[in-house]
Amino acid sequence: MEFAEYLEETRKQAAALRAAAVTAGPGAEVPTCPGWTVHRLVRHIARVQAQVVLSFDADPAGDAPRTERPPEDWDELLAFWDTTVDTMLAGLALRGPGQSAWAFAHFSGTSFWARRQAHETAVHRLDAEHAAYGDDVPHLVFDPGFAADGADEVLTVMVARFPTDVTGTVLVHAADAGRAWLVTLTKGVKPRIGKATDIDTDASLVGTADAVYRALWKRPSTALVNGDPALVAALRTP
Repeated sequence: MEFAEYLEETRKQAAALRAAAVTAGPGAEVPTCPGWTVHRLVRHIARVQAQVVLSFDADPAGDAPRTERPPEDWDELLAFWDTTVDTMLAGLALRGPGQSAWAFAHFSGTSFWARRQAHETAVHRLDAEHAAYGDDVPHLVFDPGFAADGADEVLTVMVARFPTDVTGTVLVHAADAGRAWLVTLTKGVKPRIGKATDIDTDASLVGTADAVYRALWKRPSTALVNGDPALVAALRTP
């Protein structure tokens, strides 16, 4: 996906998240984030995106920029988040891809944040939808290209960050997008993510790109798990 496409997706997913959050109400529980309410969900993404705004002028090799706490009042919180999303997207658009910016782990730059926030917002949009509509959230919310990009991002950015406590191989296949990944797990080291050239693995996660994307983020999904389920469960995300 191109840089501008990530910005457009972020705006679209933020609008859908906001609509679902308002429908659910601030006190509604978020079943996909145990212990969270919709109020906490919105405060979380508002604070994350406020940190992205500060990252543009922060030392890429320095500490995480410290953000102000978003408002507690629901209407003020929504207004704060609206402004934050607009400021973040305007800042990314102004700077363009490949520009300096602080980010977590060993990542940095505006291109990283454009992609990360498109998927951060999309996954939390699902959380708000589940809070508003329970199990009636439709499948195939995300088009195959975007969902496959999200699967790649969660594997290469998130899953690959954390050492695993199991050993084995997992095939991840987003069928309608024609994308597949081989995840090699070795106890005590970080997973290795590569292209799938062999389907003879110890476990597999297969479905539409939308379903695989949701499953990798441990959200309700129609993706199918075959082989050793413990290996798929070991694909750790924050």
